Amino acid sequence: MTLQVGDLAPDFTLPNQDGIPVSLSSLQGERVVIYFYPKDQTPGCTKEACNFRDLWHHFKSNQIKVLGISKDGAPSHLKFINKYELPFVLLTDEEPCPVATSYESYGMKKFMGREYMGMMRHTFVIDTEGKIEIIYRKVKADSMANQILKDLSLD
Repeated sequence: MTLQVGDLAPDFTLPNQDGIPVSLSSLQGERVVIYFYPKDQTPGCTKEACNFRDLWHHFKSNQIKVLGISKDGAPSHLKFINKYELPFVLLTDEEPCPVATSYESYGMKKFMGREYMGMMRHTFVIDTEGKIEIIYRKVKADSMANQILKDLSLD
């Protein structure tokens, strides 16, 4: 079954960079951006995180929560947040990545002729009722935040 716009977003509870559990259901009533990314401190993932950081005031002023999700653990997330002054939450979805799998954002990838299981760069906007408002399967890391604001007419 493929997730579609209008579907109820799969609920989850994952630890944040401080080890504190964060549940999607606890954010009901707020618009939430969930972005899945492969790895902290890699070039594309850093561009994507910094794009959200640089446009953070737009998300914050419109009461939009941003949650980044990767396989990296809390210590890695903390370093990433501190190094780039990221103002939003990063969550850990450890292998076998059940949350990313439920969002169809974990699977077979190819890189330099090698196949492996990994996190895909996908982004979801969840509305105030917990339903999927927008799905991005083709993400431009350096302009994802811009695209979301444009599509929500908030830029």
